[in-house]
Amino acid sequence: MMLKETYRLANGVEIPKIGLGTWMIENDDAAQAVADAVEIGYRHIDTAQAYQNEDGVGEGIRKSGVDREELFITTKLAAEIKSYDEAVSAINQSLKTMGLDYIDMMIIHSPQPWKDFAGEDRYFEGNREAWKALEEAYEAGKLRAIGLSNFQKEDVENILEASTVKPMVNQILAHISNTPFDLVQYTQDQDILVEAYSPIAHGELLKNDQVVQLAEKYGVSVPQLSIRYVLQLGMLPLPKTANPKHMKNNADVDFTISEEDMDFLKNIETIKDYGEASVMPVFGGKLD
Repeated sequence: MMLKETYRLANGVEIPKIGLGTWMIENDDAAQAVADAVEIGYRHIDTAQAYQNEDGVGEGIRKSGVDREELFITTKLAAEIKSYDEAVSAINQSLKTMGLDYIDMMIIHSPQPWKDFAGEDRYFEGNREAWKALEEAYEAGKLRAIGLSNFQKEDVENILEASTVKPMVNQILAHISNTPFDLVQYTQDQDILVEAYSPIAHGELLKNDQVVQLAEKYGVSVPQLSIRYVLQLGMLPLPKTANPKHMKNNADVDFTISEEDMDFLKNIETIKDYGEASVMPVFGGKLD
């Protein structure tokens, strides 16, 4: 069963191969979503300070009844935090908000504040300061692993040049029709695990006739095909849902896409419209 399989991070820590994403799950609903996921067999939960549901996730962890050590919990340092002191405070706040003695992994949510996402200023110095705070929390045992999110090659290099602890993951937008192959290859070459958020393209792949037809060929759903595609590229998918039925479906991916069909999926025309989500910076939108 895929939910029992793990990747090994560069520091030897095991991380479950599929995680539950919690972006856009309200804090009041997060506890039940986490408890449902854990009951189904999920052991990897992904949240963020920016999601404003860390409190609910923490409640869900306690509500699940599973030993804390069995779970892998990730949260993210808010993208706007680009100083050492702010980062130290924010790390401690996440621990307090979730009611945890330690967090399995904490990552910098973006190399740039969201209002400057994809802009020219890469905030190199601020990211180094935030990274130093994560390193110290890691060395102190508050965090079992540390990493990055939405970092491009130059952003990763900036951290590698200044770090005493190497990043263990880079969480990026990656899915059928939008896979940044060069970034994925570069990241994996550094022995950094690539995590793929929005592996179903925020639902847009459900509307793609080519993907629908190929899913039918394998007798699986579009989300299952999309998640399997990510896994076969050596990445870790983080499908988001609060629906237990969808959670089960997303995890039932014990099949293999042929090499020929993988090549086909790698070359599907890029999605440029993410529907309502297009306003979000990671999908090409701009914040005022």
